[in-house]
Amino acid sequence: MAKVTRDDVARLAGTSTAVVSYVINNGPRPVAPATRERVLAAIKELGYRPDRVAQAMASRRTDLIGLIVPDARQPFFGEMAHAVEQAASERGKMVLVGNSDYIGEREVHYLRAFLGMRVSGLILVSHALNDLAAAEIDAWDARVVLLHERPEAIDDVAVVTDDLGGAQLAVRHLLEHGYEYVACVGGTAETPAVGDPVSDHVEGWRRAMEEAGVSTEGRLFEAPYNRYDAYEVGLEILSGPQRPPAIFCSTDDQAIGLLRAARELRIDVPGELAVAGFDDIKEAALTDPPLTTVASDRSAMARAAVDLVLDDGLRVAGARRERLKVFPSRLVVRRSCGCG
Repeated sequence: MAKVTRDDVARLAGTSTAVVSYVINNGPRPVAPATRERVLAAIKELGYRPDRVAQAMASRRTDLIGLIVPDARQPFFGEMAHAVEQAASERGKMVLVGNSDYIGEREVHYLRAFLGMRVSGLILVSHALNDLAAAEIDAWDARVVLLHERPEAIDDVAVVTDDLGGAQLAVRHLLEHGYEYVACVGGTAETPAVGDPVSDHVEGWRRAMEEAGVSTEGRLFEAPYNRYDAYEVGLEILSGPQRPPAIFCSTDDQAIGLLRAARELRIDVPGELAVAGFDDIKEAALTDPPLTTVASDRSAMARAAVDLVLDDGLRVAGARRERLKVFPSRLVVRRSCGCG
């Protein structure tokens, strides 16, 4: 059977091949609804399948968006990746996902691989973008949108949450319950001091405590972002002689690990210990007790990142149309803080 071509579709639909192209690619020019229906009917009748490889070679772009995250096994990044995939699908694009595992060399590996595939754009959730990765992006002159984090090494368009303000909301709420002080579980020594959400969460905790006239000295604890290591840290914190009355965790995953440690040590939450987190991952509503946390609109953030990375006007004479888009945070109150 002879291969069906775009010319065949155009003949059956009574249009030009250019119009068929506009229908298939959703642009760049509009097509009248009746004409679009005729083209789609012809495509279905003939069983036409566009040659994406040929299209990519002609345009030097694919229908792919590259997405690099630190670790999609962590619920927050998994939910973010899913939101990006949904938003990209609405724009007729597919998503390639790479996990950097918080390793700079692996991040560079995926940058080179995705940019070499001529992706339409790249969405980067970078824990600590290094100079080599930044140079790689500049060398390809790629469309890059930073999501969730703003590393110092690159000055590209970013879509982020109000991390500092959100942390202040959570800590103020805990203090309003009358707890003497609120301890904080932050990141590790490797956590970047600038541009990293966890650093902003710690700074928000510090500001809320200072506003209330409460000392932060000796009340900040280091922990990896995942629940398993945070559980081990939680056992140490809660077994110590100065057990905090309330703890704000920089991520929900850390808070989930802490809740597990409290349960194992038979510490009642929130009767003897109040806990709050940040991210509002889906599991936060199912913990025992349900976790008070800080949320942002991940779906809207993902959609904004996809729209920005596909925007032809993103780079105009070396300028950016919108360098920073900040989505507000909101407090989600559940029982772990002492409410309800």
